[in-house]
Amino acid sequence: MALPFPSAEWAHAYQDAINQNELYRRAAADWDQGGVALLCKAEPALGLNEAQAVVLDLKHGACRGVVYTSDEIDIDEAPFVIEASYALWKSIIRGELDPILAMLTSQLRLKKGHLPTLIKDVEGSKQLVLSASKVDTEFLG
Repeated sequence: MALPFPSAEWAHAYQDAINQNELYRRAAADWDQGGVALLCKAEPALGLNEAQAVVLDLKHGACRGVVYTSDEIDIDEAPFVIEASYALWKSIIRGELDPILAMLTSQLRLKKGHLPTLIKDVEGSKQLVLSASKVDTEFLG
């Protein structure tokens, strides 16, 4: 059954997909930089009246927890916050757009965190995206 993006159900399925991805586990085995918040801008035309985020607790190749939130405090606690429009997240989740390229071309905005740290972990980032593409997702609009 397809899960709506964004939603708490989608976020938990994403956590499961990350933890089932052996390539992510190996690629991110040294990751100790903390969590990443994937922030989707508000888009009232789609029914998203406020920004929504999936906050991943990542460490040593595992996703230890996930929070789906619109609370700025939860989002700001993540060491890395990556922001984009709904349409851009949709393209990334579908595997149509490379997230590192999107960051380097300012389509994805690193709102908080150190870009060279993320880029250094290119394979881990790619595997996170591949994990998202494994979730049966229903998109708005």
